Amino acid sequence: MIATALEILKTVYGYDAFRGPQARIVAHVIGGDNAFVLMPTGGGKSLCYQIPAIARPGMGLVVSPLLALMADQVAALRQAGVRAAALNSDLPADERRALWRDIHGGSLDLLYVAPETLLRQAVLERLGQTRLSLIAIDEAHCLSQWGHDFRPSYRQLDALVGLFPDTPRMALTATADEPTRAEILSHLDIAETDAFIAGFDRPNIRYTIEEKDNPRAQLKDFLKRHKGESGIVYCLSKRKTEETAAWLRDQGYDALAYHAGMDRAAREANQMRFQHGEAVVMVATIAFGMGIDKPDVRFVAHIDLPGSIEAYYQETGRAGRDGLPSDALMLYGYEDIALRSRFIEQSDTPDPRKRMERQKLDALLGLAETAGCRRQVLLSYFGDDCEPCGNCDTCAEPPRLFDGTIAAQKALSCVYRTGERFGQAYIVDVLLGVENDRIAQFGHNRVSTFGIGTEHDNRTWRAILRQLIALRLVDVDLAGHGGLSITPAGRDFLRDKPTLMLRVPAAPRARRQKVARSAAQSAVTEADRDLFQALRQKRMDIARAQNVPPYVIFHDKTLIELAAARPASRAEMAKVPGVGDAKLDRYGPAFLAVIAEHA
Repeated sequence: MIATALEILKTVYGYDAFRGPQARIVAHVIGGDNAFVLMPTGGGKSLCYQIPAIARPGMGLVVSPLLALMADQVAALRQAGVRAAALNSDLPADERRALWRDIHGGSLDLLYVAPETLLRQAVLERLGQTRLSLIAIDEAHCLSQWGHDFRPSYRQLDALVGLFPDTPRMALTATADEPTRAEILSHLDIAETDAFIAGFDRPNIRYTIEEKDNPRAQLKDFLKRHKGESGIVYCLSKRKTEETAAWLRDQGYDALAYHAGMDRAAREANQMRFQHGEAVVMVATIAFGMGIDKPDVRFVAHIDLPGSIEAYYQETGRAGRDGLPSDALMLYGYEDIALRSRFIEQSDTPDPRKRMERQKLDALLGLAETAGCRRQVLLSYFGDDCEPCGNCDTCAEPPRLFDGTIAAQKALSCVYRTGERFGQAYIVDVLLGVENDRIAQFGHNRVSTFGIGTEHDNRTWRAILRQLIALRLVDVDLAGHGGLSITPAGRDFLRDKPTLMLRVPAAPRARRQKVARSAAQSAVTEADRDLFQALRQKRMDIARAQNVPPYVIFHDKTLIELAAARPASRAEMAKVPGVGDAKLDRYGPAFLAVIAEHA
């Protein structure tokens, strides 16, 4: 059984050995058992269902959330010689009829389908007449009402349990905390003994979280390290998406916008350009979601606070799927906390859901404000752990802490003395003793807290107040204009006066002049760089001729291996990871010729 799986792994995908728990999962499913697979993005989840589908009799049915994602996966499989197709509502009638002939004729290894299409009665009836090797539900966290990306159509997939009781079921995801995992197992009737938890760590991603100081300057500074590389910039609003994309174009970047308010054709055209390009920056709202199967995304930047740790993990996980070094930057400030809190309180959801969302926001703020290793905090949220990683900003430059007990008392007293109705900027001005008409108008130049905070500057006071909000000692008036008030926990703090250690705000990123070499450049030696670029150009030429994304030909990682190994024959090229039989037949001569030119 495992010998068959290894043969498929080598001949189809070009790899000699499975990674992590892949071998156990593949053997488990080939044997006819169900499986829940939680594996980090880039960890090889797709192979866990693709190889059993090829090895078992019948056709593998894969439920996937987005048409663009399905199209990419089908294109990549066909390049590798796998008989794959996608069934969706956009297919012309003649293509749909031809596809059903292939399905019933047994000439497909894998069929991808969206849940909305699959759950149509006519589709279910016709699939009931087909021998299925397995049913794989990708992005299975969408099934959970407690997950960050709940989709009602996914919830209805539990009907498959009764309709196909003898077909192995797989649920796969990269993002699921314990309540979400339990819900998936329950609804799809998968036993806990059939669960494979491979961990959450993405060691190739470097996490950086900064206070918003000058967001555009901070973003520009971050992007200097990624010239000529693809990445994603996430924004909270449609307007900000458009404005940021236009600004980046003015800065010389090939930047595109993507949000739910755009015309569908324009969104699809922009996604196509991103998928097919090698140096495109996509500026997007979370509408640009799961349909990202692009392995060479070198960075993900959030210039607004994401919705939760799950959302942050999922969105940053779109970077570095090929395993090469990649960067994740998150900027956040006081306004982000207020806005996210407002979203929760004003949402039309039951109180238990709101409580859960508040807890998720608190956990995210804990990640943002930690003085310890970011990766440890991130993984602990999912019940995972690691040693201090050395690959996040707090490990590279540990933040300084100071005894903020007195500063917190001053800030809370100032909020109280001014009536618990003014925003952050006003409170900071009172603490610093700023003389202006507004403060004089309200008589706050005569309160006891006026000017008592001159030991700290404006930036430090903003950081202190932001941390007090994150610690839930201060609340933000969501219905009004962002006025600050003291929470019950804040009143307890003023009464009990416990020691409180706070972070000293880091120096503004824009002032740091060092620019690191990009990830792709770091992975290629100086001697191999010209050949690597020539191989990339050949790949792009082939991809354009076929109108497919370059990475479905070969990943960057495979090109790096080719540049280093410099194979001179078909047999030598077959030894390079990522070169399967079909791709060797199709592309071997062209790439060997490029290598020969650089001998």
